[in-house]
Amino acid sequence: MYVTTSVYDGAMSEAMMGGTQPDFEFERRFFVSHPPQDLLKGSDPNVIVQTYFLAEDGYALRVRLQATAFQGDLPLSSEGKSVIETLEDSFDLCMLTVKGPMVGGTRYEAERELDIGIGIEMCLRGGKTLVKKRYGVWLDEDGWVIDLFCTPNAPLVIAECERTGPVTDLAIPSFCTIEVTDDARFSNDSLVHNPYSTWVESFQSELRNRNHDYMGGFGDNSLSSL
Repeated sequence: MYVTTSVYDGAMSEAMMGGTQPDFEFERRFFVSHPPQDLLKGSDPNVIVQTYFLAEDGYALRVRLQATAFQGDLPLSSEGKSVIETLEDSFDLCMLTVKGPMVGGTRYEAERELDIGIGIEMCLRGGKTLVKKRYGVWLDEDGWVIDLFCTPNAPLVIAECERTGPVTDLAIPSFCTIEVTDDARFSNDSLVHNPYSTWVESFQSELRNRNHDYMGGFGDNSLSSL
């Protein structure tokens, strides 16, 4: 049983950010073999549709559409552009984002909110698109998001913890299999070009020869009992 204080919406509040939008994000990401169904059950996910107009060498320019706390049925077999058309009336947020390469759990990120209608039309006209269902939860002192990716990245599940500074001394939930923070294969801007379904078998073979792997240099990692 996981002890939670409230549902985490997957984003840092203005108070958490000190009233300003940071130019860097600090996060650690983990591959999840078996999603924690007790955390996901009864929770409405945010459906996130990300269209990349540039995604190369860790640099990314994308438009993100979000349907917050979506209550409809969106199978994990759903794909890119068709989801945009299906959820056109459900999107309530659109962001233009620029990112730089990940370096040791830190990545440059700058965002600007866009008109939703303009964002939809841009995404339908160009770029490569991925879709994921995002669940948020508080575990101890940290907000975590658990992303279930849709086709062609299904059945990939990634959990991530984001803070306003380096993510050190982290209590890692037991559902996290291995850390993939610095594994470029699992970045969204890589997955949009090289989807998980095309290399899942080789990765599962690789995984059988690995134990719980966590990054060093981030204080004292511990495996949480949660």
